[in-house]
Amino acid sequence: MNHDRFVEAVIASRRTPSVGQPARHKAEAEGGCGVIGMAASVPLPGRHLLQSLIQMRNRGNGKGGGIAAAGLAPEAFGVSAEVLANDYLLAVALLDAKVRQELERRFIAPTFVVDHIHRMPMVEDWRALPGVEVAPPDVMCYFVRVRPEVRGAFAGRHDLADLGPDALDDEIVYQNSYALNRAFYASTGDKRAFVLSHGKDLLVLKLVAYGDDAVRAYKLEDFLAHVWIGHHRYPTKGRVWHPGGAHPFIGMHEALVHNGDFANYASISSYLAQRNIAPLFLTDTEVAVLVFDLLHRTYGYPLEYVIEAMAPTTERDFAMLPAEKRSIYRMLQTVHMHASPDGPWFFLIAGTDPATRACRLIGITDTSMLRPQVFALQRGEAAVGFAASERQGIDAALASLAAEDARFWAQPDLTWNARGGSYTDGGAFVFTVIRDGAAPAELVCTDKFGRVIDVAGDKLPPTRLPALHAVPIASIAREPVIGEGAAAEVFAHASGSLPVWGYEGLAAFLSALIESASGRDSDNRRRAIEVLTLLRNRRLPTGAMKRSGVVSLVDGALAAVFDGIRRAPDREFLWAGHGTPLPAPHNGTSTLVLDARGFPPEGNSSLARAVVAACRQGYARLIVCHAQGHRFIGSGLGVEAVAARVDVYGASGDYLASGIDGAEIFVHGTGQDQLAQIMKDGKLVVHGDVGQTFGYAAKGGSAFVLGNAAGRPLINAVGKPRVVINGTCLDYLAESFMAGDPLTGGGFVIVNGVRVDDDGAVVELDTPYPGGNLFALASGGAIYLRDPRGRVGEDQLNGGAFVALSPDDVELIVPYLRENEQHFGISVEHLLSVDGRRVPAERAYRKIAPSGHKALLPEEAWVRKEA
Repeated sequence: MNHDRFVEAVIASRRTPSVGQPARHKAEAEGGCGVIGMAASVPLPGRHLLQSLIQMRNRGNGKGGGIAAAGLAPEAFGVSAEVLANDYLLAVALLDAKVRQELERRFIAPTFVVDHIHRMPMVEDWRALPGVEVAPPDVMCYFVRVRPEVRGAFAGRHDLADLGPDALDDEIVYQNSYALNRAFYASTGDKRAFVLSHGKDLLVLKLVAYGDDAVRAYKLEDFLAHVWIGHHRYPTKGRVWHPGGAHPFIGMHEALVHNGDFANYASISSYLAQRNIAPLFLTDTEVAVLVFDLLHRTYGYPLEYVIEAMAPTTERDFAMLPAEKRSIYRMLQTVHMHASPDGPWFFLIAGTDPATRACRLIGITDTSMLRPQVFALQRGEAAVGFAASERQGIDAALASLAAEDARFWAQPDLTWNARGGSYTDGGAFVFTVIRDGAAPAELVCTDKFGRVIDVAGDKLPPTRLPALHAVPIASIAREPVIGEGAAAEVFAHASGSLPVWGYEGLAAFLSALIESASGRDSDNRRRAIEVLTLLRNRRLPTGAMKRSGVVSLVDGALAAVFDGIRRAPDREFLWAGHGTPLPAPHNGTSTLVLDARGFPPEGNSSLARAVVAACRQGYARLIVCHAQGHRFIGSGLGVEAVAARVDVYGASGDYLASGIDGAEIFVHGTGQDQLAQIMKDGKLVVHGDVGQTFGYAAKGGSAFVLGNAAGRPLINAVGKPRVVINGTCLDYLAESFMAGDPLTGGGFVIVNGVRVDDDGAVVELDTPYPGGNLFALASGGAIYLRDPRGRVGEDQLNGGAFVALSPDDVELIVPYLRENEQHFGISVEHLLSVDGRRVPAERAYRKIAPSGHKALLPEEAWVRKEA
């Protein structure tokens, strides 16, 4: 059968009489949703998703949340593996229990052979769930097959006799669910029932509450699935505060959640209406998944083309594509551009491929990159991949996994942000769980173009990290450097020994450090913290060990030392936690260890407020430990805290160091989004990457970032911020930068375009800046770009221009490069060398200054110039 004719016939078969649509509700206030997805080579219980959703609760509001799971365990439903693989799992939410008999009579029995019916278990009393105000719907799961006579009649009625039985059955199920929803949900009157999901090996559950409440309400803590996605917060458009309006929404064999919203809902709805598809739930999320299903299942586009149609490649990225791809993408955009969601969004999709039994997690970033996203991968005896709105959600899930399953540990091997529409990877990543009969399942991560993303295979995973204990191995404990050496000497001993120790030897060394810090000797504690912090922060040769395994062990040792201070504080190291009074500092050198556990992520009783209170009480040094996504750490530290230093360990949250005016904050790990916003003075050092809009509207101070910055760093910055980013930035670096002349006290950004690999080698990136709009419409300041090979071109600028690097520029930036070396160990000698040979600074660095773009000049100036 001609495929084009099949598409038209399928679309025509969806034509239905018009129905009265419910009145459109006013869109609720915009806000950032919390989304998390994970895919693993082994089935994972829902309690690990639960921990991640709990930690991201402040990204929700309790008015709508849900989960989707794919790659399910048949035992959970009381069916065989064959039934789970071959039957459609039709999950129906019953808002009115009395409707079940009528629903089955009208929409189940006439269309399907029912092999099994399973009622999802629920908590005995949903009112016992804190904050849940609306009863979760009862959920009936029908394992069904399309009746042969129904298939034959449908094919004959719509001239689809040549279409294969699987595709016919998909369309029958799809249209049957639409008819059911029209009858019991979208019609006028009370909402009595709706279809949650209807794909194979796929389940969706949602309610008016938080996403983690869905896990609790339906008792999913031990429910197994290879792929999970979860969502907090109601949709920003449509019928909110109702189970039907919560995420996820379904296509056929996929479920979608998203963070953000888009402005062209009406345009996309019109596009769908032209193809006989009428949204019933009236949300932007719903139309997004309907477009995905239309492109992938009905039109038969491969996944790459579906992603391109929804997140089109534009501008410089389009020009950088191979000619063949440009030709195909141009056609896709011509036909489908008005169905591309326009606005800030990040999609997570859980789905299955019934033909291959593969299940997958897809993360797609919009081309404007206005919503936060982060991806991660860990590979050992088992493999797990993540996509989320926040790194802290990934950290929470991995910590939960590592606490009970020896196949996992607390740190990912790889983390990265995506640049939507990128010519390099497309800004979209797919985690596919390949299940092939009796063979163990395999997790494969690919980008939009199908290129594999993986971790280095020459390191041994920590199949079971050894426990840290108080009685160290004697041969390690006898090393005099452990008991008597200064911190630098102990660190040098450890860094030289890592390649030969292995995990057991490292654990013994760490145990010796913990033991040395277990008493009330402040010097021993200070030394242990310094050594462990250096081991965590510095990239060092680790021999056969994975760096992620090393960091997991070191983090455990730091936690043990901090917990030892809690049990036995001394005159220098004091401790406070949530609900405990702040102890008075003994003298000007006291350090407060502030345990973040239990503090709300934000608000009047938050950790951020406790940090401010401690500084006002006289502490000049704070150690924040066990951070779990706590926001605004350092915010509120004004000029009275100019001498304060705050060290943050754990998963720090958004807005860290925002507004500081003299304090110093050191992040011993990766930062999240909105760090150092409106920073006035002081210092921020981040031993990892930073997220979106880093340094927005910053006014002063200095910042050093070991890794990369995501989208839009340093936009609208003014005054004199001085920033060193050792990696790169995704896009829009220093847009509308207004920081004066760097040679007369203004601000600047140094981008080194390097990374430090897991064994400590400094490696040049393929390009020091991959995006466009570098220094876009800047009117002051400068970018100092390490680009010895001239890989960044004029076409990547927009309001900036390359100018000669002067001796004064070199004199200005070298001290910052030297401080950068002190923080991260990246030597100035290396940065001023090319291919191992020292070169003049102007050979290694290029300067970008404002170009005097006419849009930045007074109108009369450029009118006179053009005249």
